[in-house]
Amino acid sequence: MTNSAVDRSEGFGERLLGLLLDQSHLVPPHLMAPLIAERVARIGGREVSVLLQDYAQELLVPLPGRKLVIGAPEAISDSIAGQAFLKADIVEVPQNGAVRMFLPMLDGSDQIGVLALTLDEVDDDDRRLLRRLASLVADMMVTKHAYTDLFFLARRRQPMSVAAEMQWTLLPPLAMSVPQVEVAGILEPAYNVAGDSFDYALNDSILHVAVIDAMGHDLDAATMATVAIGAYRHARRGDISLAEKYAFMDQAVTRQFGPDHFVTAQMMHLNVVSGHLEWVNAGHPAPLLIRDHRVAQALHSPTTLPVGFGGETPRMSEMQLQPGDRLLCYTDGVIEEHESGGEPFGEQQLIDCVNRMSEAGEGVRAAVRRLSHTLKAERGGRSSDDATLFLIEWRGGTADHVTELE
Repeated sequence: MTNSAVDRSEGFGERLLGLLLDQSHLVPPHLMAPLIAERVARIGGREVSVLLQDYAQELLVPLPGRKLVIGAPEAISDSIAGQAFLKADIVEVPQNGAVRMFLPMLDGSDQIGVLALTLDEVDDDDRRLLRRLASLVADMMVTKHAYTDLFFLARRRQPMSVAAEMQWTLLPPLAMSVPQVEVAGILEPAYNVAGDSFDYALNDSILHVAVIDAMGHDLDAATMATVAIGAYRHARRGDISLAEKYAFMDQAVTRQFGPDHFVTAQMMHLNVVSGHLEWVNAGHPAPLLIRDHRVAQALHSPTTLPVGFGGETPRMSEMQLQPGDRLLCYTDGVIEEHESGGEPFGEQQLIDCVNRMSEAGEGVRAAVRRLSHTLKAERGGRSSDDATLFLIEWRGGTADHVTELE
């Protein structure tokens, strides 16, 4: 078919989304709410709410704004909006002769919240258009977030320490999903985290992952974590080996903080096509391999000195994953919490908890969130140290099919 035969006329859906996109470039952040509500009204929608995930990953909180419905926060684990959020799928509820719709707001594969609205009736054309509208709104909000505090303030449910502010600014998106691999992470305590952090990047067929724990507390730990992650990213973008990344981070931390400071780290390269995994454990707890919904083993391996202790040649480990395998990386705050004079929570209790949670068959993002909250409850709600989880699921294959137009 020649270009002249292609229909390039503007349909209703294209016009609706196109006008929203055109206006979004200039609209200031505080006018996002009425812009979204007005566009939803064009297709007969009303009672519009934008619900954003809070930093503790416990609630969906309403974004304030003119023309939006501002209700009470909704629990992610026990609400209809939470179902849409966790399943990343539309949920519809009949309501007094109309339909209340809850649409996941996806920025790429990261989920930022839920768009809720009411229509008199819904058909497949409405669902398709509204799903795209919710995704476009998510992309717009992520873009605007870079130069406003409005969305941050809506998500913050309690005072946040300066150290935690630094860590949240440092983090990549909490979740990423592509056909070959999915990842998700969570930090506790969300409003007081200091030395824990994680980072990842998918460059061609290699997933790069680092989970770190800087010694100390508060600003000292947050500053050291910032230097470690900055050095890791700089080295990663230089396309060098894991051993060279370790050496670069080690030098950066030693130069900045001296020989008495250190950062434990778990650094990985995962080939998302073949499933070949290599990693360096720099004084960090061993990751858990979860296979067929059970912890198959802790990946104990030769341990390298923590980053900052100076100049050791890192000891590499490698293995071959099977499709569906999950890897759980965590920091020592997950297993070392204990009552005064009591025993630490421990690796075995963590494994038992993972096995119970894994039987539910949840997606990676929902699983890591529920695991973190369950572990916190089983530790008696205590978080005297940072406790971070980072979960990877490898599926394999290629992603070429997603580039094909239907």
